[in-house]
Amino acid sequence: MKIMNVKGGYDFLPKEQKIRNYINDILRKIFEEYGYNSIETPILCYFDILSDKYDKENDILKEIYKLSDQGERELGLRYDLTVPFAKFIALNKNKIQMPFKRYEIDKVFRDGPVKIGRDREFTQCDVDVVGLPGQLIEAELITIFKRAFDELNIDIYIEYNSRNLMNGLILESNVEEKLLSEVTTIIDKKKKITEDEFKRYLKQLGLIDEQINQLNNNLDLGLEELNKKFNNTSNEYIKMGLIELNNLSNYINKLGLSDICIFTPSLARGQNYYTGNVFEVFDKKQRITGSIGAGGRYDKMITNFIDDGEEYPTVGISFGLSSIYEILKDSNLFDNKSNIDIYIIPMNTNVECLKLANNLRIFGYNVEIEMQDKKLKKSLNYANKEKIPFVIVLGENELKDNKFYLKDMFNNKEIAINLDNLSKIKEIIR
Repeated sequence: MKIMNVKGGYDFLPKEQKIRNYINDILRKIFEEYGYNSIETPILCYFDILSDKYDKENDILKEIYKLSDQGERELGLRYDLTVPFAKFIALNKNKIQMPFKRYEIDKVFRDGPVKIGRDREFTQCDVDVVGLPGQLIEAELITIFKRAFDELNIDIYIEYNSRNLMNGLILESNVEEKLLSEVTTIIDKKKKITEDEFKRYLKQLGLIDEQINQLNNNLDLGLEELNKKFNNTSNEYIKMGLIELNNLSNYINKLGLSDICIFTPSLARGQNYYTGNVFEVFDKKQRITGSIGAGGRYDKMITNFIDDGEEYPTVGISFGLSSIYEILKDSNLFDNKSNIDIYIIPMNTNVECLKLANNLRIFGYNVEIEMQDKKLKKSLNYANKEKIPFVIVLGENELKDNKFYLKDMFNNKEIAINLDNLSKIKEIIR
């Protein structure tokens, strides 16, 4: 038997996981600052729930890990946290109050291509709001992107578009409405393929050169140009899309975010459940070429799930932990950080060290005790190698004198602490 990880799944060493925890902790703190509550949903889902919103050719269906249980029910591993969230609202709508704001940080699975920042088993960090239509909440979600990536010290830009506008531009090119989903899927790949490949895929759907050229021309226009061109349009999709985009752009300008937000009419987001404005976030330095965050409005998913005559407008965004980790893993931000604040070395004082460690933990410190009876020099070398900032050597003489010396390993000095006055240590280690 060859012992190995499944392709696209990875082990993370403590120092690597520290970076991932750091990212999650920052995101969790910011999500809660904005009033979002944490929930948890199952990894296993019924396959028909996962696949319900897609045409048969959509790439996401090819990437779902499909399995069955002992009752021969068709199941799948969730590929994102959005569809399980829609199910969550449908099952719990009588237990929650609208608007409902949630965040979830958890594992998802996709059987797709593996590259840097794109794994098959990975963690998504999502925030979603049910019960709020309009662009004010969308603007706030964009500020969450800005706030979080500023905190992570990653310069970003955000592309945004409206799926309504895209639908309208496709129909304006005399494409049949039944082809909307398939054409949108191809447009979503536009930046990743050549122009010849783009045209070839559209022609395989039956589009002719005139339709493709018209579509391309419209996808090259800026928001101001689209407003002028379609000022008196009867195309309802374009009307709605321009309203959504103009409202959002107005908020972006007033919030001072126009320098990082770019209107991109070819931005589709592959998922067919999106119904309004959509967003994708990119690293300005292009250390990761794909998006490192994304989201958008999906008003119909929960509405259709529940189907009780009520509307459930929903919008959300997601952060890609794997992509963000790839950007931060080589930074020096974590070079001098250990999870351990204090390392205690017993010298025939095991029980007393356990008591001391527990008292220090009550103060909020992370404390490790040397338990292998290593010689003092080896123990201090271990502390240096692990970059533990403080060490206590507790021997019989220290107990007799009722004090110990707190060794500051980084600054090479010692501070005397009375065992009856441990709280003094809080003046030293903050």
